Amino acid sequence: MALKPKLSNVPKIWSALRLYRVTSIVTGAFLLLLVLMMVTRYGFGVDIEMNGPYGFLALTPKEMIEGVNLSTVILILHGWFYVVYLYSDFRLWSLMRWTFPRFIIIALGGVVPFLSFIVERRVHAQTVAELTTLQSAQKVETIPSAN
Repeated sequence: MALKPKLSNVPKIWSALRLYRVTSIVTGAFLLLLVLMMVTRYGFGVDIEMNGPYGFLALTPKEMIEGVNLSTVILILHGWFYVVYLYSDFRLWSLMRWTFPRFIIIALGGVVPFLSFIVERRVHAQTVAELTTLQSAQKVETIPSAN
């Protein structure tokens, strides 16, 4: 028998769901930028440079970069946003009292390109449906029966 979320945690769950939605979109966007950066770095041997001698944005060999190395910035930001994404995944997962494999599937959304967008939509829809059912069941239980 699967555990259901506690009714007392519903406000926390809504908050956790909002955080999860934001972090999944940001993490997914940075993951796509990371893929682009990997293609330029390992496919063409250049990094993305900002405000260097070749203009605002340029593809420059790593050893020739004089401006800001956006490739490194993208790597660092994706890593930190993924940590926040995992926290939001864990918070939502624990409040909803889901199984551990579900936590892993949600966590994979931050490392597989485009998956965070797909998983986010499904998790959001399932969470809203579960919370709506939970709140409806509670309302039915609290209505006194007419005798």
